[in-house]
Amino acid sequence: MSKPVDLPELWTHEPHDYLVYRQGDKVANIDTSATPGFKGKKADSVALQTERNERFAELQEMLYANSRGADDTRSVLLVLQGMDTAGKGGIVKHVVGAANPQGIEYTAFGVPTEEERKHHYLWRIRNALPPSGHVGVFDRSHYEDVLIARVHNLAPADVIERRYGQINNFERDLVRSGTRVVKLMLHISYEEQRQRLLDRLKNPDKHWKFNQKDIDERGYWDDYMSAYSIAITRCSTSWAPWYVVPADDKDYRNWAVASVLIETLEDMDPKYPQPKLDIPRLVRRLNV
Repeated sequence: MSKPVDLPELWTHEPHDYLVYRQGDKVANIDTSATPGFKGKKADSVALQTERNERFAELQEMLYANSRGADDTRSVLLVLQGMDTAGKGGIVKHVVGAANPQGIEYTAFGVPTEEERKHHYLWRIRNALPPSGHVGVFDRSHYEDVLIARVHNLAPADVIERRYGQINNFERDLVRSGTRVVKLMLHISYEEQRQRLLDRLKNPDKHWKFNQKDIDERGYWDDYMSAYSIAITRCSTSWAPWYVVPADDKDYRNWAVASVLIETLEDMDPKYPQPKLDIPRLVRRLNV
């Protein structure tokens, strides 16, 4: 177990108060370098992240165990959206990776396959939903169908307009069925993205991650910010709110996401199942 951290002095424990999207906000106006809710210092980063990850892993294990031993059908769906280099992979590695992979369902959505194009855009999303007791992670999601589709005119305007309502209804049905939907936009600045792309080019071990299309997409930055604002405004609901996480500071990004997940799971209040076991008899059998 890691050295205890005086969390009340570092973090508010109520990340939703600082990160939840509020109607009227514009994504482009949210400070990507801010650290809302965090009161600590950079030196606290390792200890705090260790504590956050341990708590998340504990709650995730209880959720999974409850589905196995207490017929709890609930699950969590974590939706990660953001511009390229915003840190979706970093969250999967540094936060979600702390949990037992047995209870994690990870899906990265890329360009739809030929088979997927034959179906409604939510078809592939439904096929990837987490089973009971699992934390599902979507690296990109159904929101691509109102983000990149809007920016690059991949569907008629009236079709995209209908999708906002369809997404809201889809997510409401998910919540009613027992899946908590946690939607996070990892928000970085234009300049921070440039620096991260340059860093990849400077490091031969990172060249495999570099996609020249990322440079092309930078030309549509303002269009993407507008598309995000519209999508988040139209689809931040009481049952599935959006959180906008300033992501220029990678440590803060990780703390914030872990804290939102912890807050969600603590609200669900999973507990280890308590099967009826004759402990003395079982101990005697083992000691024979």
